[in-house]
Amino acid sequence: MTLAKQAIADPEGFWAARADALDWDRKWDHVLDREAKPIPTWFAGAKINATWNCVDRHVAAGHGEQVAIRFESPVTGTSRTVTYAQLQNQTARLGGALKQHGVGMGDRVLVYMPNSPEAVVAMLACARIGAVHSVVFGGFAAPELAARIDDAGPKVILSASCGIEGSKTLPYQPIIDVAVSVAKHTPDAIFYWQREQHLAELSGKTTGAPLLVDWETAIISAEPTDCVPVDSTHPLYILYTSGTTGHPKGIVRDTGGYLTALAWTMDAVYDCPAGQTYWAASDVGWVVGHSYMVYGPLLARNTTLIFEGKPVGTPDAGVFWRMISEHKVRTFFTAPTAIRAIKQADPEGKLLKGVDLSHLNAIFLAGERTDPDTLDWLGQKVGVPVIDHWWQTETGWPICATPIGVERLPVKAGSTGPALPGWDVHCLDEDGHDVPREHTGALAIKLPLPPGAAPTLWNAPDRYVEAYLKRFDGYYQSGDGGFIDSDNYVHVMGRTDDVINVAGHRMSSAAIEEVLAAHPAVAECAVIGVADQLKGEIPQGFVVLKAGSAGDIDTLKGELIAAVRATIGPVVAFKIVHVMERLPKTRSGKILRRTMRQIADGRTPSVPATIEDPQVLDDYHRLFSAN
Repeated sequence: MTLAKQAIADPEGFWAARADALDWDRKWDHVLDREAKPIPTWFAGAKINATWNCVDRHVAAGHGEQVAIRFESPVTGTSRTVTYAQLQNQTARLGGALKQHGVGMGDRVLVYMPNSPEAVVAMLACARIGAVHSVVFGGFAAPELAARIDDAGPKVILSASCGIEGSKTLPYQPIIDVAVSVAKHTPDAIFYWQREQHLAELSGKTTGAPLLVDWETAIISAEPTDCVPVDSTHPLYILYTSGTTGHPKGIVRDTGGYLTALAWTMDAVYDCPAGQTYWAASDVGWVVGHSYMVYGPLLARNTTLIFEGKPVGTPDAGVFWRMISEHKVRTFFTAPTAIRAIKQADPEGKLLKGVDLSHLNAIFLAGERTDPDTLDWLGQKVGVPVIDHWWQTETGWPICATPIGVERLPVKAGSTGPALPGWDVHCLDEDGHDVPREHTGALAIKLPLPPGAAPTLWNAPDRYVEAYLKRFDGYYQSGDGGFIDSDNYVHVMGRTDDVINVAGHRMSSAAIEEVLAAHPAVAECAVIGVADQLKGEIPQGFVVLKAGSAGDIDTLKGELIAAVRATIGPVVAFKIVHVMERLPKTRSGKILRRTMRQIADGRTPSVPATIEDPQVLDDYHRLFSAN
């Protein structure tokens, strides 16, 4: 019996065996509580501590001098390391400082910080004392920050004096000051980690305002605190998705189930043994940062690389390859959009020449569908398996992947691989029935969800049911569409609302994008359906060209239109291509197709708080206002 079949047939036995890899303060009464609502929960009755399993147990086993964190900041020109023993000391002291300011079991702590070792310390210090951390991407605007302050109700905010965005220094204190003044909830204290690029003003405190605390002083003067066991079902963190301002959607993550799943994936999926270096080129503010910059690698006793920079421009499109070479990275994880940016700037891969990637075992991509052209380009340039895999903020870890630590399965371009153990993935029609293999439908996961999946939303259990459980009885609705092929590989074609309806013919925007991306001049692209009185919707393409690919634009557009018609057929009615300088994206790399569609249709766009650069939208407003 394969692992996947075993996990579905006997989930209790399968996950109990994986949980034994962790240190538990108390074992569970039930591996799976099937009676829990709204979804079954894992390891009820058990006690565990995340920071102990990520840090202290490794020190206790004699690995205190191993490097836990390597920090590289090309934007500030600094590099440093933190050993497991140093990480233990820092989390114990910051945990003690939080306790001195009244933070206890179940209290929320908002973390508003740049990519840095201090952000990792902040998260682990909270977990150490049973507080619930909520990381908000450093640099979020004040209204979005205020909405999260009101929803989470943090007792303390942990922050830095500034972040660095490319060549710009972004002071955080003015943003926090506005957010706190706007929010209904007022935290008791704000800790500032002072960075030399810009210092926060910590003198004085007005009546009713939070106490301002110097991070370093607080750590030095604090009494170190031990790890506090918490219930397995205790919230480890709240992570807000890119909902609209005023209505943030806080994904709740449990502790024991999450740690169990992550520990297993580090071996089975990512094949990264203890002592090796793992690099997720993400931000601590995203789920990838939580799962595979912090908790996953540290559980596995890896060295995790924290990078403060961009795939291009800090200083060039070769920085990723140099980091992998210098730090002997075994497993690399990034977003497809980062690779497309590198491909656009260095289409021939010249910056790879002379770089030693001999320690690299595999590259994993997630966050946005990987088009086959990008997958093939990267694989040819780096010479290691490139694996596209599928997961969500809500799931906490991959739903589908080719698990190289278990078996080296073939990689299929355009597919995210087979479902991993615990994920019973189905492709359903509108009535909730399974569609035949190779047929497109809604991708849904039959309950129970495996350990680590979000059991609810913070302060919004009814909204959780409405968003994820209502459409298909007994299933988690992923919101993604696609199909499952005859080899049980899952093909994720995009959000179900990215399906374009052309005169009654339903087609995926991803299918058209795949054709556009295959053109040698195209670095990245997006396709949306624009309202049309005759056909309902017509697809329009938006392409960004590779560096050095400037030519006759009308000829290029003709080639792209002809390629789509030849590959998909005239029924697609694809006749319009726009050449753009940039595509609007979130900071995690997802293309904002819905926002583009709203602008094209003349509606007021709903711009998510996670947009990377709002000014990009000006190009799209001008484009469609002129038409």
